[in-house]
Amino acid sequence: MAEFTAKDVMALREQTGAGMMDCKRALVDADGDMEKAADLLRERGIAKAAKRASKIAAEGIVYALVEGKTGVLLEVNCESDFVAKGEKFHALVEAIAKQIVAVKPSTVEELLASDMGGKTVDTFVQEQTAIIGEKISVRRFTVYESDGFVETYIHMGGTMGVLLDFDGAENEATKELAHNVALHTAFAKPAYKTAAEVSADTIEKEKAIMKQEVLNEGKPEAIAEKIVLGKIKKYYEENCLLDQKFVKDDKVTIAQLIAETAKKSPVELKSFCFYVMGQGLEKKSEDLSEEVAKQVEAMKK
Repeated sequence: MAEFTAKDVMALREQTGAGMMDCKRALVDADGDMEKAADLLRERGIAKAAKRASKIAAEGIVYALVEGKTGVLLEVNCESDFVAKGEKFHALVEAIAKQIVAVKPSTVEELLASDMGGKTVDTFVQEQTAIIGEKISVRRFTVYESDGFVETYIHMGGTMGVLLDFDGAENEATKELAHNVALHTAFAKPAYKTAAEVSADTIEKEKAIMKQEVLNEGKPEAIAEKIVLGKIKKYYEENCLLDQKFVKDDKVTIAQLIAETAKKSPVELKSFCFYVMGQGLEKKSEDLSEEVAKQVEAMKK
């Protein structure tokens, strides 16, 4: 039997939504390879493609700051929800966001090494760690220096954040559009702006998985090819922001929504990003791990 742990089974279940036994079988068949196991579950029709799926487990906040035509989206992590909601932690995050606007670093390493009133940001974070009493980590940030205007949206006090960069004049019509696109992005979580951004390798992999899934359902090869073409079209509609149907009105796509506003005032979406707090990070949960370990051991008997 392939080697894998209770943690692997739990992670695969979180990613795919498949049952414990299905995850175990897939890991066995994939020799413990998580990516192959996820693909096998999809081919078997047990799980759908994970769209930016990961366990949201770390504490902290996602924070947005706009100064003039510069917008920042920032994630800073800590150890507990209690600290994440505290004034000292929020003040620290705001100070770091202002530092990013001021020095516009390219990486977290550059940010931490930058001068902040006679000390580095790294030293500042370490000092605050001693005061607050928890490990604090600056995880990631995005900066947009816009030729037009930026829009931000923070969901539920920092559990998710969106940053958008638009070309065009900022006025009542374009601000309403920007707000709607920001809300939509938070809800729909697109992976790409347009279909052109999806790599050929990604599409070929999706096609292979989709085709095998259809063949497993008993469809002939010729029919399977046609069904896959339809599924790829749907893949673009689900994963590409401009192709997605607007959450408030599914009769129009985001591209059409922008085009309609552009008739009143020229506007174009240049870039977008969104962060989900703790995405991809893992927090210890002894009770859950113990429970899953027991279930996996029971399966092996």
